[in-house]
Amino acid sequence: MLNQFVTPDLLPAAPEIFLLAMAGLILLADLVVGRAQRWIMPALTVIALAGSALISYTTMDGRPALTFSNMFVDDFLADFLKLAVDIAVIAVVIYSRAYLVARNLDKGEYYLLLLFATLGMMVMISAAHFLTVYLGLELLSLSLYALVAINRDSVRATEAAMKYFVLGALASGLLLYGMSMVYGATGTLQIGAVAQAIFHGDANGTILVFGLVFIVAGIAFKLGAVPFHMWVPDVYDGAPTAITLFIASAPKLAAFAMAMRLLVFGLFELASQWQIMLLLLAVLSIAVGNLAAIAQTSIKRMLAYSGISHMGFMLLALMSGVVSGQPDPFGTLNAYSSALYYVVAYVLMALGSFGMVLLLSRAGHEADKLDDFKGLNKRNPWFAGVMLVFMFSMAGIPFFIGFFAKFSVLLAAVRAGYVAVVVFAVMFSLVGAYYYLRVVKLMYFDAPVDSAPINAPVDMRVLLSMNGLAVALLGLFPQLVMAWCQLVLQRSLF
Repeated sequence: MLNQFVTPDLLPAAPEIFLLAMAGLILLADLVVGRAQRWIMPALTVIALAGSALISYTTMDGRPALTFSNMFVDDFLADFLKLAVDIAVIAVVIYSRAYLVARNLDKGEYYLLLLFATLGMMVMISAAHFLTVYLGLELLSLSLYALVAINRDSVRATEAAMKYFVLGALASGLLLYGMSMVYGATGTLQIGAVAQAIFHGDANGTILVFGLVFIVAGIAFKLGAVPFHMWVPDVYDGAPTAITLFIASAPKLAAFAMAMRLLVFGLFELASQWQIMLLLLAVLSIAVGNLAAIAQTSIKRMLAYSGISHMGFMLLALMSGVVSGQPDPFGTLNAYSSALYYVVAYVLMALGSFGMVLLLSRAGHEADKLDDFKGLNKRNPWFAGVMLVFMFSMAGIPFFIGFFAKFSVLLAAVRAGYVAVVVFAVMFSLVGAYYYLRVVKLMYFDAPVDSAPINAPVDMRVLLSMNGLAVALLGLFPQLVMAWCQLVLQRSLF
């Protein structure tokens, strides 16, 4: 007798369904919209993302809901991260509009790929099953490969896309192989059931540890952690700056969600094993990222290596949730909420930093060199001040959001007993301050090499100013975001 088909509850996946429906609408609109009405495409994209964010906010009730045969979960963590992703991608659309128009890249496929990448991130965030994780990851990755190569006339962009594709396919294979080994060891692909099998001792320990190694490698690639960072500077530098802005921001939230779902929700009993791996990744990322950034003359490459070091700090918080193999409710919550706080703060800073690069770019000129920031204070004192806020915050200088993000991570690591690692991280943060302050020096103490007026749409100028003010004000009132992060994880973990 055949089993009856049970209609899944679609409400937990309402944001994804709405986003997919709007992507279909945008696909049809692209066929009929003329060149003079191209503004309709970004407007529809913003409406789609805003609608998805509103749905995520209205379902944020703290009660976990499983659907699609327990493969998809809607909990507080998922709603919070989806809301953050939607807001980040709205910012990407507004920041990139003028840049794309000037280069004739504001085509329907850009907005479609952006929405499909966002859909992939949202599926990753709500994954309760290994197949759902992989489905979301591939939807995101394939969209990003196409976005990097969207300027088909650019050899650099095509080369960057090929590098990204080859290395990304390798990392996806590693992750899939690790998942298959965990399945072989536990007999299940559902993340919650994997955790139960390991807790009750029903899993093959040797195969499980091998699978864990491959899973951590796949996560490290998506975060851009050393030694899986080779793609980051080349892709950031070769891709159009609007695409670099997207890659550097929202996908970090999805990668954090993937790490939480797999390592904390699924493989928490193996924390003593994956903590050692994350420790190595964190230390290498902080060291290599900061040292390599010093030698860069391209601000995109500098921010790429900077992002690698920031992901090292996030991994430092993730590995601090368990002490001596034993979870401590307060310490665990504090460590994981610090990691979430850090990744949210980094996305906010990355959006603003690359937004400034887009602001200074114009038709026929990519403002991707450090020298392009020379004398910015003489050209526009307000936006020089905004960039100063972003650089100070990334350097961890008080009192901006970046300082409190680093402070909370280091405090969590000290509580977990990693004092030597904290000293190491602080020393390399001082090294990192050099290349951030170098940008400030160029803006305020060097003569401008470009006297062209800074022309940008009003919406971009307003958003960039709001972004800078957010980084400054959330540094003065850090508890606003930290309290949300703690609440989100408290409702999701305990």
